[in-house]
Amino acid sequence: MQSTQTITSQLHVPDVQARTPTVRVGLSRVGVTGVEKVIRVRDELFFARLECFVDLGPEQKGAHMSRFEEVVNEAIGEVVLSESPFRAETLAKHIAELVRERQRALRAEVMIEARYPEYKPAPVSGVRTQEIYTLLGGAIASERGTRRVIGVSATGMTACPCAQELVASRARERLSRDEFSEEQIDRIFTHVPVATHNQRGLGTLQIGCIEECVAEIDAATLLAIVEESMSSEIYELMKRADEVDVVEKAHRRPRFVEDCVREMIGSVVAKFPDLDGASFVSARQENLETIHQHNVVAERHGLMSELREEISSGELAKHHTTMREWLQAGDPA
Repeated sequence: MQSTQTITSQLHVPDVQARTPTVRVGLSRVGVTGVEKVIRVRDELFFARLECFVDLGPEQKGAHMSRFEEVVNEAIGEVVLSESPFRAETLAKHIAELVRERQRALRAEVMIEARYPEYKPAPVSGVRTQEIYTLLGGAIASERGTRRVIGVSATGMTACPCAQELVASRARERLSRDEFSEEQIDRIFTHVPVATHNQRGLGTLQIGCIEECVAEIDAATLLAIVEESMSSEIYELMKRADEVDVVEKAHRRPRFVEDCVREMIGSVVAKFPDLDGASFVSARQENLETIHQHNVVAERHGLMSELREEISSGELAKHHTTMREWLQAGDPA
């Protein structure tokens, strides 16, 4: 039986993608989204979603879409199955460089989201619980080299500082009318957490480096920074003692959505003093409100040099470098 390749060769099917387009203008991004793969790492199956893009010159009608799928499968076999622990940014780098080569493009871009489990003990009972997080990896490959991004997304809990102060103020008035002294009122508030409304928050932290410096950054460290930035971590499985501990912790650490982002940025600057100033940082927090119909969001992005200078001087940086700007800074001029 003849192979498909032999039959195609005999039919002399023209390469339609290589034709000259009617309108000769280059395209910034051409590729595929929603590529879903199940990958095996350390004997566990992870679900991953990928996006792959290349630029397209004005002389080429279309990209070879089937090559994206070929490269993804090849890269998973070469990188994921041979690497422990799995690093999404390494896979993204490998795919981007292969896609750029196969598509003969000046630039290739790959973004990966992988859902993965972590096992941790509940805060008081120590019961083992499985938590699901999102590992993020990205890369842009060009003739100048490859820039990579590693990141994580995690869910936590926040307690609103504003509502808490309003509740505390009203409670002070009531206690004062009931003839409690100021000293007694202060002692009460020292021992009894004050009520407020809560949000379930989604924190996302990403760090980008040129070439190999991303290898110095561990996803577990980023995950700890994200969870610590919120009022409290949350757990899928808890005993009663764990529930009260989580609630009390959150109400003793009330934080706005803006506080969470600032905490993430501050922790990155403190924990990575050796990270090059040209490295990139992006922090985002979205809180699902409980007393409003809307959600609230805060973000900050910029170069490490911009963030360090702003924290040390207290003066707002004139420009906040975006991830798109940083990734494309390595593109050919």
